[in-house]
Amino acid sequence: MNRFEYREARTLDEAVETLSQEDGGRLVAGATDVLIRWRQGAWKPRYVLNIKRIPGLDEVQYSPAEGLRLGAMVKVRTLEQHPLIRQHYPALTQAAAAFAGVQIRNLATVGGNVCNASPAGDTLPALLAYDAVCHLAGPGGARVLPLADFFRGPSQTALQPAELLVELRLPPPLPGTGALYIKHSPRSTMDIATAGVASVVSLAGEVCQQVRIVLGALAPTVIRVPDAEALLTGHAPDAERLQQAAQMAMAAARPIDDIRSTAAHRRAIVRPLVQRTLYYAVQMAQGTALSFDTQRGLAVEAVF
Repeated sequence: MNRFEYREARTLDEAVETLSQEDGGRLVAGATDVLIRWRQGAWKPRYVLNIKRIPGLDEVQYSPAEGLRLGAMVKVRTLEQHPLIRQHYPALTQAAAAFAGVQIRNLATVGGNVCNASPAGDTLPALLAYDAVCHLAGPGGARVLPLADFFRGPSQTALQPAELLVELRLPPPLPGTGALYIKHSPRSTMDIATAGVASVVSLAGEVCQQVRIVLGALAPTVIRVPDAEALLTGHAPDAERLQQAAQMAMAAARPIDDIRSTAAHRRAIVRPLVQRTLYYAVQMAQGTALSFDTQRGLAVEAVF
């Protein structure tokens, strides 16, 4: 098995400098992906650079004016349990609860899940539905990039050489906002998603002020469905429009056949998943939704 050197960085500047000066490095956050791919021989790093000791990368901050700030090293388990995330960004909490098992959630980080750039990554549809923005650091200094522009393909990102993700920022949700993330997989949370859907709906009175519909594991990257969002925006979310939006989402999906599912099966479940997430998000926005219990699996068990 290929050997590698272990290193640590104590500051962002030190991490950037190390990555700039020596090629062949891999960042280590929770290490849940790096170790697996190293053992499989898919990744053969000359060295791994642990960034856990860099101050501030594991912080969660929220304010009504600025929204949510997530350091790249924030654990997925924190996304699941943090009271302010549960209150203001419920789809992110639901996505975290659908992420592997508790042991993995205690190790895996939000930055690692984002930078892994799997179209089936559980946190990605929710983050994109909440209009997350990436804050990056590299040899050229700091830069900001919308999460929608961060993903370039399976395991491919817009990160430049020696650049790393520092934090994610999510704007504050509008008043009257509801959301839901659903993951469909053979064994619920323990399997990688065969399909994942996040919907965020903000109501102004009786009409949709803002709508976000995001599909995971249904295209080379997580994708929004702008046509379906536009269909609902500015209109009352009646049953017919919700059905039409779900149908448009199904048409936008570009699934593939793989070991976990067929493209036909993935395409068939898009419509009911989107319809269900929209219906629940509208109910939550209206204040009529029942309490959502992630521990009972409601967010991860698709019912058709």
